[in-house]
Amino acid sequence: MDEIRTRVDGAAGRITLARPDKLNALTLDMCLEIERALDDWARDDAVALILIDAEGDRAFSAGGDLRFMYESAQSGDFAAPRKFWRNEYRLNLKIAEYPKPVVSLIQGYCMGGGVGIACHASHRVVCETSRLAMPECSIGLIPDVGGTWLLSQAPGHLGECLALTADRMGPGDAITAGFADWYLPRERWPELVKKLSRGTVSAVADLADPAPAASLQEDRGWIDTAFSLPGTERILASLDEMEFDAPQRAAAAIRRNAPLSMAASLTMIRNLRSGGGVDLALAQEFRFSYRALLLGDLAEGIRARIIDRDERPAWRHDGPGAVPPLHVSEMLAPLGEDELDLVQPY
Repeated sequence: MDEIRTRVDGAAGRITLARPDKLNALTLDMCLEIERALDDWARDDAVALILIDAEGDRAFSAGGDLRFMYESAQSGDFAAPRKFWRNEYRLNLKIAEYPKPVVSLIQGYCMGGGVGIACHASHRVVCETSRLAMPECSIGLIPDVGGTWLLSQAPGHLGECLALTADRMGPGDAITAGFADWYLPRERWPELVKKLSRGTVSAVADLADPAPAASLQEDRGWIDTAFSLPGTERILASLDEMEFDAPQRAAAAIRRNAPLSMAASLTMIRNLRSGGGVDLALAQEFRFSYRALLLGDLAEGIRARIIDRDERPAWRHDGPGAVPPLHVSEMLAPLGEDELDLVQPY
C-alpha cells in the first residue's frame, strides 16, 4: 500500500511509514499492514531483526488520524474509531512482546500513536530533531497505545508530569523518561541501517553518541514534589506556590487540558506503577477511549485543537478540582462483552 512500505533488506525486515504529507498519521490499514509483516517475519528464520522508520523530516508519526475520529463521531459512527483502537492496541502489544529485536528510528514529532509504534520497540534511537510527547490530555483522551505503562515506568513522578502537561521531550528528555534508549545524529543513520541489514543489532549501542542534556533530569526536584501529590487539584496548588518559570508553565498547561482526562490518567499511571504490564495498560486505556467520543471530551478537544483551532474547548468539567471520582470510575469500568481482545483481529 502507498502509505507504508514493507520489505526484507538483507537480514532485516523493514517497515517504513510513508505518509509524510500527513505527518505519517496512522490509519487502520497501516496498522493491519504492519501487523501482517510482523507475523510473517516472526516465522522467517532469515529475518534477524525488525527496523521501523519513517519518511520525511517533520515526523516519525504525529499519531492517529484525529480528523477521522472527529468526523466519525459527528456522523454518529462510534464503531469505526473503536475498531481502529482495537487493532492499533493489539499491534502495540505485538511490538512490545515481539520475539526478535525491533529497532525504531525516531525523527521529528513522535506523538500518541507514533509512540505506540516506536517506543515499545526493544531498541529505540532518537536524533537531534526528535520531539516525543503523549499529548492526549490536551484533546480529551488519555495517554493510550500503552502510554500509561511507559509513563508509569518513568523515574520518580515524571510520568504524571508528562501526562498532565502534555509536554514534549527532546532526545535527552526522551531517554531520561524511558521513551528512548540511544542517541545518534540523523546524518549517521545510513551507517546504522547498513549494519542492521546484516543482522547486527549490537550496532545500535556501538554507534550511539552520549545523550544530550535533559531538562527533565534538572527539574526532577520540583516535579517530584508537585506530581507526587494526590489529585490534579493538589498538584496544581503545589505548582502555584513555586515562584519560578518551569512550574508556572506546567500549571498553565494543566489549566488548558481536559480535567476528566487528567484525573483518569493519574489513576491509570499510579495503578500500573503498583503492578501490571503493557497488556493491562492497553485494556484500561481501551475502556476510556471506547467511551471518550460519546461520554468524554475527545470530540470537543479535537474540534478546538485540530478542526476549528480556536483553542477554546468547552470541557465537561469546570476545572481540575471538579471531577468526581465516580466519573473516572465510570470511564474505566469494565466493558463486558466489548472488552479489548489483544489476540484476535477485528
